[in-house]
Amino acid sequence: MKLFITGIGTDVGKTIASAIITEALQADYWKPIQAGDLNASDSHKIKAYLSNEKTVIHPNSYALQTPASPHLAAQLDNIVIDITKITEPLTDNHLVIEGAGGIFVPINNQDCVIDLIKSDYKVIVVSRHYLGSINHTLLTIEALQNRNIVIAGILFNGKENQSTESIILNKTGIKCIGRIDEEPYFDQNVILEYADFFREKLMNL
Repeated sequence: MKLFITGIGTDVGKTIASAIITEALQADYWKPIQAGDLNASDSHKIKAYLSNEKTVIHPNSYALQTPASPHLAAQLDNIVIDITKITEPLTDNHLVIEGAGGIFVPINNQDCVIDLIKSDYKVIVVSRHYLGSINHTLLTIEALQNRNIVIAGILFNGKENQSTESIILNKTGIKCIGRIDEEPYFDQNVILEYADFFREKLMNL
């Protein structure tokens, strides 16, 4: 199984969600494009969060210096991201792929993050409640559906908002995998607790 983790925007909790899903499935992890924080990248964070010994963390296809939209970060590094050179790692294990920002974050003048999603990927959408998040979630889901991309489920992150969550689920009919609470901190133990809680649903996607 190949799961592509995307968010409705930036800083909605994709990396925490990716860590939980990776731990639950003891999957391999791959972030094709990393922009900024190369010494404390999302791959580094995932490694620190995991307690299983099966996961392989695969290298980024592009590791860019500036924390910015990939197209701009690449431009500042004097390179152009070539989508044909973003090669999925070979593995016999489940694979968790973490996107960058939302699905229409540009990676060059032609392609966006959504163009990284292959036909055999299933997408998990991470949503977080804020003013405008319903709109952003519905737009993300509709854009994925318009391209006939399989949406495996939605994962809510942060403080519960029943009104927001229920309207999103009612309008889309997308399966809810669960919700990650507003925890005071995340470490291996907290990640493992969520992984154990979500494992059965994830295995049945």
